[in-house]
Amino acid sequence: MNFKYGLGAEFIQILKTINMLGMDRKENVDVQGVSVSPRDLLAASLPDPATLGSRMKGKTCAGTLVRGLDKSGKPKACYIYNVVDNEWSMREYGDQAVVWQTAVNPIIAMELIEKGLWKPLGVNGPEWFDAKPFLDLLEEYGTSWHIRDEDTSTIKP
Repeated sequence: MNFKYGLGAEFIQILKTINMLGMDRKENVDVQGVSVSPRDLLAASLPDPATLGSRMKGKTCAGTLVRGLDKSGKPKACYIYNVVDNEWSMREYGDQAVVWQTAVNPIIAMELIEKGLWKPLGVNGPEWFDAKPFLDLLEEYGTSWHIRDEDTSTIKP
């Protein structure tokens, strides 16, 4: 499994500049007789992340690329994903889109367990259960999900 997170061009340039200046180093440097980590200094100088949500614009996408064989043994690949607009999540829930996307999954899982639609025995990941009730609840919480077919050329039967 690969985890990828997309960032905007402006943010990537800022990260490159921080790196170029060495402000991402954790090794301490001497600043007028005080030992300081450039990374810690940078982190201490930034605004509290909890205060940034209302100033953020744009959308975030979380998804999973699934590759393998279908029930007939033929190569199959698809990308299932969810897009959340930050302004919507701030307005409806008071949280940033990334926070909302992270938090909604266990909330829905707990709701499905409480309703008896998912019946875990021991520790089970969500992939052990029927996805349809989860996806239906995702829409009830005000967002949507999509599936897109992907290239299967690298999958061998």
